[in-house]
This record gives sequence, C-alpha cells and structure tokens, in this order.
Amino acid sequence: MKQGRLAMARLAGAALLASLWQASAAHAADPSALWKIVDGRCVPDEKLHARPEPCAVVDLGGGYAVLKDIRGREQYLLIPTRRLSGIEAPELLQPQAPNYFADAWQQVPLVAARVGRSLPRDDLSLAINSAYGRSQNQLHIHVDCIGVPAHAMLQAASATIGTGWTTLPPIDGTSYRAMFLPGDTLGPRDPFRLLAATLHDPGREMGRHTLVLVGAVAPRPGFILLDGEIDRLRLDFGAGERLQDHACRVAETTGSGG
Repeated sequence: MKQGRLAMARLAGAALLASLWQASAAHAADPSALWKIVDGRCVPDEKLHARPEPCAVVDLGGGYAVLKDIRGREQYLLIPTRRLSGIEAPELLQPQAPNYFADAWQQVPLVAARVGRSLPRDDLSLAINSAYGRSQNQLHIHVDCIGVPAHAMLQAASATIGTGWTTLPPIDGTSYRAMFLPGDTLGPRDPFRLLAATLHDPGREMGRHTLVLVGAVAPRPGFILLDGEIDRLRLDFGAGERLQDHACRVAETTGSGG
C-alpha cells in the first residue's frame, strides 16, 4: 500500500513538473513568433518583391520557408507556410502532405556555408521536438550540425543499425530507437509516416515523440533516423534538438567532405 502511494506521488510530482515546464516554455517567448515572421513578413515579401526577407528562402510552391535561427552561428529552421502545430499535426499524415524532412535536408548547404567549408553528411542533422519539448506552436525542423557525443555514438553503433527499428544505448541520457535509410536523398520516405506506422494511435501518440535525422556515410550513404519518446518521470520532454550542436564543434573533429 505504501509503495502504491509512493508511486502515485511520484507520478503526480512528475505531472506537476511537466505542467510547470510547459508553462515556463510557453511564457519564455511568444509561441507564435515563428508563424508571425513567416506568414507576416517572409511570405508577403516574397510575393510582393521576390525576396524572402527576413527568411533565407521562401518556396511558395513547396510550401515552406527557411529562417536563420537567432541561436547558434549556423542553425536554420524549416517552417511550413501553412499553419501546422508541430509533429502531432494530423495534416502531416495525409496522402498529399509535403515531405518536410526531405525539403529540410536540401537546406544543409546553408549550414556548411555558415561554417565556412563543406561538411561530411554525417556531421549534419535535422530535428523536430515533441509537443512537450518545444516553445513554438508552429511546426519547425531544426537544420544544424549533430553534436559530438551523438556523432561518436552513432559511428560506434552504425554496424548494428539496420533498415528496421533498433534500440540504441542512451545518447546523452536519453533512449532512442534508430533505423537506417539508404540513399543520398530521402525520396518519398517521410520520417513522420515512418514513425506513425509503428504507433497504435498516431493521432494520440505522435506528439509524445521527437525525431532526429542524421546523415550517414557508412556502410553506405544514407541517413540514420532516431525516434525518442518523452519520459516525464525522468523529466525528459522529447527535445531531440539537444543532440544537435549550435556551435558545430563536430566540424573541428572531422575532415571536410561531401
């Protein structure tokens, strides 16, 4: 009985901390700031003047904008030009939905340009946080370098990562499962759909997950897709962005390449 009450107390404490964390994140900044920039400035400027300022890119046909984030020297954000809340948005799983991850990977040259030299594909990554690990309520994919610890761990585990989901040792204290996607580009493979296909109820469960896509060069060119899930008891709110490094220190430890 005592153990049961203790377990309930822990769950209640974790739920309270989660609520406090979400409240503090929501008040740290305007949760619609990205949407206001894209919809209120970048898209109109592209339509009226054929320039995307303050964004770096506005692709009206593709339905996305690319904005230099204020954090880090080389981090960019890919942001849809339609209103989408985040990873949990049901529109992402509709048959004709754009492949925003494929579009985001096309932007990695912007990161290399900010670093000042070409980067091997396994230095580069994309990340989207869970509904509980973000501060903005407009879908955005972080385009940046992968962190050194994650880079080293993925290199060490590359031989064990196949085309089906495999659970990895914790990275930075968080458990992820991984799968290898061969090829220079994603093509029609959409990480949102790959995740949803493994869930019992995507409508309810997608928001609990965070996805990170990392370039791979061995055993052949491709990608490693990482999926993590929130763990409130451990105060892990599903922010896969934490595996990235907005100072791109990995570029100092790897050679240049394509």
